[in-house]
Amino acid sequence: MRLSIGRRTGAMVAAVSLATVLAACGGGNQPGQAAADGASAWALTGGSEEMFRAQFDAWNAENPDQEIAVDWFANDAYKEKIRTAVGSGNAPTLIYSWAGGTLADYVANDSVVDITADTQELTDRLVPSVAANGQVDGKTYAVPNTQSQPVVLYYNQEVLDAAGVEVPTTYDELLTAVGTLKDQGVIPVALAGQSVWPELMWIQYLTDRIGGPEVFQAVVDGEEGAWSDPAVIEATTKIQELVDAGAFGDSFGSVNADQNADTALVHTGKAAFILQGSWVYPNFLNDAPELVESGGLGYTTFPAVDGGAGDPANIVGNPSNFWSVSASAAEEDQATAKSFISSQVLNDDAVDDLLAIGTVPPITGLEDKIEQQDNADYLSFVYGMVRDAPHFQLSWDQALPPAQAQELLNNLSQLFLGQIDPQQFSDAMDATL
Repeated sequence: MRLSIGRRTGAMVAAVSLATVLAACGGGNQPGQAAADGASAWALTGGSEEMFRAQFDAWNAENPDQEIAVDWFANDAYKEKIRTAVGSGNAPTLIYSWAGGTLADYVANDSVVDITADTQELTDRLVPSVAANGQVDGKTYAVPNTQSQPVVLYYNQEVLDAAGVEVPTTYDELLTAVGTLKDQGVIPVALAGQSVWPELMWIQYLTDRIGGPEVFQAVVDGEEGAWSDPAVIEATTKIQELVDAGAFGDSFGSVNADQNADTALVHTGKAAFILQGSWVYPNFLNDAPELVESGGLGYTTFPAVDGGAGDPANIVGNPSNFWSVSASAAEEDQATAKSFISSQVLNDDAVDDLLAIGTVPPITGLEDKIEQQDNADYLSFVYGMVRDAPHFQLSWDQALPPAQAQELLNNLSQLFLGQIDPQQFSDAMDATL
């Protein structure tokens, strides 16, 4: 009874559209409540939603006595609800997360269980750098459940051609392109400022390109004054420079990522670039298949910064999303969740489904499978980014403890909106260490 996704076709596009409508209806429990009886899971709409639905449909059809009730949430709504649910002991059996500081907190508070013995076969197939994000003190508490998600600079080639702009390889070239595109009446870079978290991608890449990964590691380690590192100051100064140059248009603060409003600006030709996670590629496939199939949707790595100490091959984003098993669930439900993970997560069907919708799972040795896909060039590009990156930096709002991460989002929003300057940003963040 597995739901087959298949290759990128009109039928697949229709199925994804239908799933988006159905997602609003949810299923199983009332949203925000864990299951009273039986195993449960909360998952996100959009992106690789169809793959998750296929997995749960297959599991429930094959295990009618161990069904898993699933609720579906938009990204921002989920992040708010899951913190409360875990803290109150009402988490779903399968906890969806980005690992990082949140997982460390879960482990420290005994909110999730050790699943090392139950996931060894899966772990052996994973890209090691991705698998490591689910481990704390050498034990596995979370396993990747979907694609790797590096942040990519996408662009509308038709818009660039019309403006006579080349794809930038350096920050200075990007700044020049911003001026040209603005003069042409085009938003240079789409940015979902209302959601705030897309702004993280800019400070992360700029800080890494300027100072290397050691700069943020000092923040993670809680070193005094770490947010005042010269690389952070330079990165936030460049952000201010981009905002002042009109890089993100005049209304980026009202653009929401959950409704795909940022990617829509690009595929409708209203914006030229977007810096977003690879999870948005299925949205482009669904919403603008002609642009993708014609080669009009381009993609590249984040530009280098002249004189910067960071390796231009470093990437930021999410190594993957992860499943953990709630310690507050009944032992019987924990057993169901572990069996689901061992049989369904990133199995051959899931790998094929993820590749078919234009995403790359963190499994080793996928080169031959990728070459068989319709969009092999893009998939090879993303897979190469992940496989060959000297450093893959987790999204800062997930790498940091939740309270500090929230302060980061608050201050970053103020920086982009021009309400604080770079030094004020650093001072405010230093106070959270």
